[in-house]
Amino acid sequence: MRHIKLGNLDVSRIGLGAMGMSGVYTGHGTDDAESIRTIHRALDLGVTLIDTAEIYGPFANEELVGRAVRGRRDQVVLATKFGLVSHTDGDDGVPGVADSRPANVRAAVEGSLRRLGTDYIDLYYQHRVDPNTPIEDTVGALAELVAEGKVRHIGLSEAGPGTIRRAHAVHPVSALQTEYSLWTRDVEAEILPLLRDLGIGLVPWAPIGRGFLTGKIRSTDQFDATDRRLTNPRFTEDNFRRNLALVEEVEAVATEVGATPAQVALAWLLAQGDDIAPIPGTKRVSRVEENTAADGVELTAGQLDKLNHLTPAAGDRLEAEMSRLINL
Repeated sequence: MRHIKLGNLDVSRIGLGAMGMSGVYTGHGTDDAESIRTIHRALDLGVTLIDTAEIYGPFANEELVGRAVRGRRDQVVLATKFGLVSHTDGDDGVPGVADSRPANVRAAVEGSLRRLGTDYIDLYYQHRVDPNTPIEDTVGALAELVAEGKVRHIGLSEAGPGTIRRAHAVHPVSALQTEYSLWTRDVEAEILPLLRDLGIGLVPWAPIGRGFLTGKIRSTDQFDATDRRLTNPRFTEDNFRRNLALVEEVEAVATEVGATPAQVALAWLLAQGDDIAPIPGTKRVSRVEENTAADGVELTAGQLDKLNHLTPAAGDRLEAEMSRLINL
């Protein structure tokens, strides 16, 4: 597995998103044993970047990742996130608030360190920008954690350009995590050029379009009734049908390449620069093997051109409620 830099942080250029291992994405049951095998297989294949968050579960996902990396900590760049769980003002463990006050940051990091079974976090993200706390205060608290050795690098998630600039002025930001894929390219207009100007890496989440770009989802009838995708605008019936045309275009390129659509989607992202490390999520060994093999997929200039001009996705990328906390 080839490596890239997120700021000054060295990572495999394909990571692993662990969120779905704790039943966050769908209503299906969890299989911790298979999830741990998946993390171990990822490490065996050269993946170093493992991504989790305290809100996943909540808390259960960090505990799972902590068990999985026990004895292999030196092989892992552990990334986790705070800020969607409040630990202050008597609200200990209450999810759903973008609390990034310094006191909450300090409470959150101690819990994450304990659950992950480590004395430092390689990459610690603010999960969503807190509109009620100046980013300078939050990053100041993070800088103190860096000085204390509890955090090595800091990151932001779904932050807007102004916030990124102000945060980076207080302490170097190593990475921004945001949605970026063949059907979500908003980041290219303003944010990606800004990141490159400041020397900040990009970590795309949902790089395979929440599974849609695999080509294996042909109907929303395939989803469990509690699957969160059912409320996503791109998966509503009219938009879903229109978006199948985009998938068919990806499948056509995949046939040319001799790869799977998921591998093509990841290879396209990797071709966008050596400062990008997508974190496709999975809880299955077979999928992590498929995803990591994208490191060896080379797309021609003609194939990249086709992918750059796909039919635009129909529907917003997030539900209205979730959109309130992005690009702040």
